[in-house]
Amino acid sequence: MKTTKELQKEDGVLPKKKLLAILINNHNNVKFSDFIVLLNHFGFELRRINGSHHIYKNYAIGKSINVQNDKGEAKSYQIKQFLQIIEEYELEVED
Repeated sequence: MKTTKELQKEDGVLPKKKLLAILINNHNNVKFSDFIVLLNHFGFELRRINGSHHIYKNYAIGKSINVQNDKGEAKSYQIKQFLQIIEEYELEVED
């Protein structure tokens, strides 16, 4: 399976729908910066940073998520938590 880096457009930006599909099928080798793009797209805002912990909150649904940059990659269990939230609240992505 290709990593998010291998699938990026020439301008360095991966379409959000494609990125979401990658996250659903593979929770590994996801660039932290790509994960942040999706968090922001789904309405999550950076609330605070405490050490390596970045706390994002979606005020519309009242949910927070803690994410960490692990050598440039998102942690797989945090991606799973994010996917559970978007499924539970039926959040959708548009490009």
